[in-house]
Amino acid sequence: MRVVFSTLVAFGLALATASAQPGGAQGAKTYGFVTHAAFFSLEAKQANLIDPQAFVADQTAAAGAGPQGIVHLAGFRPAFGVEDPSTAAVNAQGRPLGFDLGAWFGARGSVKLTPAGSNTAAAFTFAGLVPSGRYSLFENHFTDSGVTFTPLDGTATTNSFTAAHDGTAALQITVPGAVTHAEGLLLVYHSDGRDHGMQRGQLGITAHHQLIVRVP
Repeated sequence: MRVVFSTLVAFGLALATASAQPGGAQGAKTYGFVTHAAFFSLEAKQANLIDPQAFVADQTAAAGAGPQGIVHLAGFRPAFGVEDPSTAAVNAQGRPLGFDLGAWFGARGSVKLTPAGSNTAAAFTFAGLVPSGRYSLFENHFTDSGVTFTPLDGTATTNSFTAAHDGTAALQITVPGAVTHAEGLLLVYHSDGRDHGMQRGQLGITAHHQLIVRVP
């Protein structure tokens, strides 16, 4: 195995500089996404960078549950940031996801948040996504009792999209209310190619958190 230097450096820089950049419109601010693996590893105080929802084959791995409680079959385990980037990614049941870890960890994106009355206009740009992959945007709600998730638009009618053949995407969503540090904007990849309405899907099997941003 070899360390994915560029990915790890990007994680560190993004997490260390999560400050807003001035936007064009009055009150607008732009934020950069980080990989969910980096965000989770930091929040959960993991010793090593780990992706709890993307897996790799490992003949020595016993069946069990990963750090988010996702049960995986024997012969598979959650992916680490030090894997060879050419390692194929699979789901918790060992089904190939059709890309390698280099591609998965290489996704990037930004969002411009602009106050729009009592709501927030969110303009997203992404690159390095799964080509023609199906995605949904959700909102994390962080509380002392845990984290809950709702579709970013509140109704699951405009929060899903298909990435272009080159892995890019651009879209706008109206977010109910203001976006504060108590929320996170989450990009979920649907490896089954289907939206799941008000739900994200089965984590680690049909749904995989790829990118996230939390307003400072």
